[in-house]
Amino acid sequence: MKKLRYTILTLAVVAGMVATASAADSKVATVDMKKLFNGYYKTKLAQSSLETRKTELRKEIKDMADGLEKAQADYKQLLDQANDQALSADERDKRKQSAADKAKEIAGSRTAIEQFQRQAESQLADQSQRMSGNLVTEIQKAVTDKAKAGGYSLVLNSGSNEVVVFASDANDITASVLAVLNVGQPIDVTTPSSGVPLTISTNLP
Repeated sequence: MKKLRYTILTLAVVAGMVATASAADSKVATVDMKKLFNGYYKTKLAQSSLETRKTELRKEIKDMADGLEKAQADYKQLLDQANDQALSADERDKRKQSAADKAKEIAGSRTAIEQFQRQAESQLADQSQRMSGNLVTEIQKAVTDKAKAGGYSLVLNSGSNEVVVFASDANDITASVLAVLNVGQPIDVTTPSSGVPLTISTNLP
């Protein structure tokens, strides 16, 4: 119910803005912010950077897991030796103590791995949010500059169903804004991205 009231209120505000703009004989444009975000070459670069960092973190976690696996194998060997009747009682006691120390080491390693993975997830999420925020700011500025240059007094986001009920493509400036955004596109960023999420996934396996 709250969402419905919010949607109705939003539509009422937008309708009022459109009516005001129409009354002043001003132009209204539409723009698909999601399409701009997905098509912006810096979005692809940001994704690449996140994937590189994710790969590095996965390797670090794997190295830690391999170390834990070796410690567990050593622990099993120490337990076997502690029960080996071929060894003296003193030697078996030493092995038992070493096994107990190894068990503490394993517990500490497990805790360290869990903590590291939580920190890695948080780090990636923060990096993704920061990058997305910067990209959106750049895109909004490009839209504002394009709207001012084109004499538009209002630009509606046609990619949001909660804001726009009907939008004609006649005044859609998405393509022209995207062309401006990608003027500085590097040569190696050529493959268009399809279905790029607005929030870049940061989940590690």
